[in-house]
Amino acid sequence: MAPELPARRFILENRRGMTEIREREERGIPVLRAREIKKEYRLGELTLTALRGVSLSVYGRELIVILGPSGSGKSTMMNILGGTETASSGEVYYREKALDWSDQDALTLYRRKHVGFVFQFYNLLPGLTALENIQLAGELSEHPIGAEELLKEVGLSDRSSHFPNRLSGGEQQRIAIARALCKNPDILLCDEPTGALDSKTGIQVLRLIYDFSRSYQKPVVLITHNANIAKMADRVIYFKDGLIEREEGNASPLPPEEIEW
Repeated sequence: MAPELPARRFILENRRGMTEIREREERGIPVLRAREIKKEYRLGELTLTALRGVSLSVYGRELIVILGPSGSGKSTMMNILGGTETASSGEVYYREKALDWSDQDALTLYRRKHVGFVFQFYNLLPGLTALENIQLAGELSEHPIGAEELLKEVGLSDRSSHFPNRLSGGEQQRIAIARALCKNPDILLCDEPTGALDSKTGIQVLRLIYDFSRSYQKPVVLITHNANIAKMADRVIYFKDGLIEREEGNASPLPPEEIEW
């Protein structure tokens, strides 16, 4: 018996279910799968609803860009996918195993072993050198990527002994990306990674993210306000008012250098 939902919602849910079936047939098991994620924040007697029942899947080797205005639920959704926030209801599956919102130790292990994070603000440890910041993340992984190798990849081998206060904003962001990659994550989650950067440095950062997806054949989810960045994505998801408004595939993603900033 069909659930008692408004007609439009019922149609959307059935379309989403059929889409998931087709995607599974074409792509296999998703790395991450979210089902009916809702998130509410209680402020005294007030309730703020950030997510209203979001379902999405993330498959290997794809680069997803999430667009939407401030307050649309983009960052909240990414935090829930990454296990840094819990959902009010709904489920997230990592390789078809549900995350247990009540088990903080299990969520910590999930974040440490499987997820790499890149944020707009770099959050480097000021008392550690560039190399040491990267190496620290590698210590959390059973199969890390070499810190020196990553420093070379991000073009900062000559800054290995520099502390964060001696690095430019773009250099700090490249170190932050190298740190995220060092633990060889199964998925990379990026929240406005170019938001504080100029166009030249932003493109350098996007190239690193793009190369990770292509070279290591692992999924990337990137949140941005810059709609042009969507041109490098395999799939674009548009958020509005705590829901997915629409999704679009991109058959011919552009390399970062060809994006108009």
